Amino acid sequence: MRSLVLTGALLSATTATAAACGSGGAATGDGKPAVMAAFYPLQWISQQVGGPDVSVAGLTKPGTEPHDLELTARQVADIQDSSLVVYIKGVQPAVDEAVEGHASAKAFDAASTVATLPATAGEEGHDEHGQHGHADVSYDPHIWLDPSRLATVAGKLGERLAEADPAHAAAYRQRAATTAAELNKLDEAYRTGLTGCGKKAIVTSHSAFGYLAARYGLEQIAVSGLDPDAEPSPTRLAQVADVAKRENVTTIFTEELVSPKVAEILAKEVGAKTAVLNPIESEPDGGDYLSAAKQNLEALRKALECPTTEG
Repeated sequence: MRSLVLTGALLSATTATAAACGSGGAATGDGKPAVMAAFYPLQWISQQVGGPDVSVAGLTKPGTEPHDLELTARQVADIQDSSLVVYIKGVQPAVDEAVEGHASAKAFDAASTVATLPATAGEEGHDEHGQHGHADVSYDPHIWLDPSRLATVAGKLGERLAEADPAHAAAYRQRAATTAAELNKLDEAYRTGLTGCGKKAIVTSHSAFGYLAARYGLEQIAVSGLDPDAEPSPTRLAQVADVAKRENVTTIFTEELVSPKVAEILAKEVGAKTAVLNPIESEPDGGDYLSAAKQNLEALRKALECPTTEG
């Protein structure tokens, strides 16, 4: 079990800071509300909706697997002093613990704003998150991979920011509406682009794409469960290989933040190639959430033998 231990000195310092900033949470040096975002997609949407009226900081550095995050004492203090913490319960145990202990009244759990899917069972019939020390949640937390759900999150976040900072309420709501419109446009591109494809099965490194598959009528075949660090057993690999052969899968998807070794072995076994399908858990190089999602769409269309679209 992880433990977040704050020394007496840190407690004194953070208490003093909170008192100086008022009960509504900390403001930055320029007076803007401080928003702490647990990891990249939540940081992106907080920036889109908050715009110039807030200061958004991410808890997870680019290129870091979010599930493995360990908070520093300074980050725990920042969470305590923030105006709002945007997170998804069940992704990062350290963040869950810090929110529960220091910021429950000013936390925005994005997963609580949308309909969620059940957690994917692991190969032994147990939830992979529970097996590997993740928060005890019964749902799949990867909601950001369904643009329509993320559009709903944008609207709810706009309302939450409007409540926290009434002086800029109209601006938050307007940016939330604009962001939701962009995400709904992306959703339509997926719906159109994944219609009439020759294949429906996607083999992925871990069960990150359940929402995407459910939204667009695909079948996710995951090597590992919800935990990307989980090592699949030989039995599970054999099962996935059998299904991949039966479904004539030609592409095994891997991820940038996870070793491709298992995917490469599986691809060799079934006579397929590998390609990257980004779970968008970390900031893409030279892009953002929207550009990464569009790249995923193109990768899926190629792997699933979808018809050519115009425009």
